[in-house]
Parts: sequence; C-alpha cells; structure tokens
Amino acid sequence: MRILHTSDWHLGKNLENVSRIDEQEKFIDDFVEIVEENNIDMVIIAGDIYDHSNPPAKAEKMFYRALKEISKDGERIILIISGNHDNPERLVAASPLAYEQGIIMLATPKSHVQVGKCGKHKIVDGGEGHLEVEINGERAVILAIPYPSEKRLNEVIYHSIEEEDRQRTYSDRLGELFKKLSQKYRADTINLAVSHLFVIGGEESASERNIQLGGSLAVTTSKLPLEAQYIALGHLHRPQEIKNKGCKIFYAGSPLQYSKSEIGYSKSCYLVDVVAGTEARVEKILFKNYKPIEIWKCENVEHAMHLCRENSERELWVYLEIKTDKYISQEDIKNMKALKKDILEIKPIICGENEEEQDDYDINEKKIDELFKDFYYNQRKVNPTKELMNLFLSIANEEGEEE
Repeated sequence: MRILHTSDWHLGKNLENVSRIDEQEKFIDDFVEIVEENNIDMVIIAGDIYDHSNPPAKAEKMFYRALKEISKDGERIILIISGNHDNPERLVAASPLAYEQGIIMLATPKSHVQVGKCGKHKIVDGGEGHLEVEINGERAVILAIPYPSEKRLNEVIYHSIEEEDRQRTYSDRLGELFKKLSQKYRADTINLAVSHLFVIGGEESASERNIQLGGSLAVTTSKLPLEAQYIALGHLHRPQEIKNKGCKIFYAGSPLQYSKSEIGYSKSCYLVDVVAGTEARVEKILFKNYKPIEIWKCENVEHAMHLCRENSERELWVYLEIKTDKYISQEDIKNMKALKKDILEIKPIICGENEEEQDDYDINEKKIDELFKDFYYNQRKVNPTKELMNLFLSIANEEGEEE
C-alpha cells in the first residue's frame, strides 16, 4: 500500500494579519499533482486542516476542492482527523457526502466509521479509535485518534473518573488507550496509527498553539502504539522523525512557513510504502517555498533602504531589524515600504539598550507557563510558587478544553 502523510495545512492562516491564501492555493495544486504522480492509494491528513475553529469561506472552499481532486470520485481513500486548531463538529459536517467519495473524517477519539462501502473501497471493521480498510485487495488496520484533549481522552477511557485515575498522567492514560486499541493489529494486515499530539523530544516552532501546557499534555514515545509499522503524527510544524527501533514515527510538518521561526528548514510530506509484516519504507517529498520569510538585520536605516531597493522585485515576506540611536521616523518607514512590498515588521534595535535582550525575548517563542512566570516576576520581583503555577496551569488547561 502506498500512503502519503501530510498535516497542519492551517488553511486561512495569516502572517502578521496578512493573508496566505494565494500560497495555500499553489500548495493545493502542487499537492494534488504529487498524489497523482506517485500513484497514492491513501492520503492521511493528521489534523489542523484549518487555522481557526471558524475558518473563512475561501479556506473551506479550497479544502473541499482539494478533497474532490485527490479522491477522484472515490478511487483513492483520504483519512482526515481533527487537530487542536479545528472545530471537530464543523470539520466533519460533510462526512455523509464525503464518505461516498472515499473520504473519512474523524472529529474526536470517540468517533467511529460506518462499516461498508467507502468510495470504491470498503471499511470492513470500525469502532471508537480504530478502523480496518480494504484498498485494492490489501487491508490496513488504523488506530485513529484525533486531537485527544484531556476531556476527550477521559470520555473515551473512563465511564466514571475515580481519584486514583484522575492522578494518572496524560501520557499514561493515552498509553492505556493505545495499548487497548493495538489489540486490533494482526500479522496479515498493514498496521498504522494517526494522531495529533505532542511527543516528548519533538522539535517545536513558534507557530503551533501549545497543547502541552507545562508539559502536562506531552506524550512519551513508549506510550505510542509501537506495534504499528508507521505512525503518522500532526501538530509540530517541522518535518521530523521521532527515533525508535522498529516502528517508523514521523511528523509531516506544515506545508508553508507559518512563522519566522520556521525559516531554517524545508517543508515536506512523507511517502510511505508498506506491506503486511515488513518494515515501512519512508521517503521525504519536498514542497516548494512559494514566498520565503526572511529576517534582514540592518546596521542602520540607510542599510535597510539599500536592501529594500536591491530586493524590490523578489517575492518574499520580510522582517526588518534595524540598529539605530533613535526611533525610526514615519517617513523612513513609508519609504522602505514603497521600495519593498510585503514588509511585515520593522523593529528598531536601539543602540545603548541591551541589544542581546531585545533579540532574545520573543513572546511567540515562549510557552504559556514561561510567559506567566516572566509576567509574575516583572510585577512582583519574585518567582511564583509551585502551588500558584499549578493553579495557573489547571485554569489554562480548562480554558483550552473550552476552546
């Protein structure tokens, strides 16, 4: 079976309030072409289809066009799970129609698929968190866990939550679920898993919304269903392998650079060739960078003007950092933007101030617990107590559940 693993499309996402729809349209066109050129049997999209729970109509239209072109009237299976950015119910609202086209959409860990015909293929078994699909004579058992928030995870695991269970870690609870579901794997099937979560050891960037507040929603590799031949993950925007003996575990990453923290590496998806009883073969397929993000570190305003003039015709997003002994005038800002469109930010680095501190402290790079500690110290000149931090994180987790 030939599988293409992608994730974190974040359709409708802006960069500093500037639309990325045009770049996302180009990505969709190229992705459909990649699917066709590589004779893919099944496409897995591991969550965060949209950037917000209420995506713009243009983003939804773009997504449905992509599904139609990829599925080819049910010839190809597409498996989609929700991520922490998605509104689960809204994402899967079109499921009854999509199912006829071979498109499987799963909202929460409690979701299950209907056994029977799915496009031109067949679902032969299904229940909460798992399905078995037959594609061109081959069968695959897939453990599918859409973004498992603590609330959703507890709904699947416990009918009544006792105090002892409540004290168990998130990682342990998720491990229990995967262990139970792994019993569905067989020697004569292709065994896969897909989820949207944070695995300890994965490299983060600034554009992911934190789902592991204070580390509480982080999962250790040992708790994953390692009996699988391939685990397709979503959430982290850097394409990467989570090293483990035997099972192949990959984050596909996002298709575009969604913040300036993502400019140091290429974007991609993963082509997976796998048959029952053998190790999966994985190949990275690189995406085009339609409009790169660059950070220009300038010695003065004149240097910034020179770079704007020199790069005026290049298609890219620009962050300008300019050393200066005074604040930059509106006239200079206007002239820079006239020379170079798509300047996203002009940041003065004031000479005489602690320049290293200005460079190092980026609110987008900080986790929510770190921001709270910094704010508390700034206000009171002492660090918050452990009890206060635990209280803050519990409140923040509750807010995340409601979101």
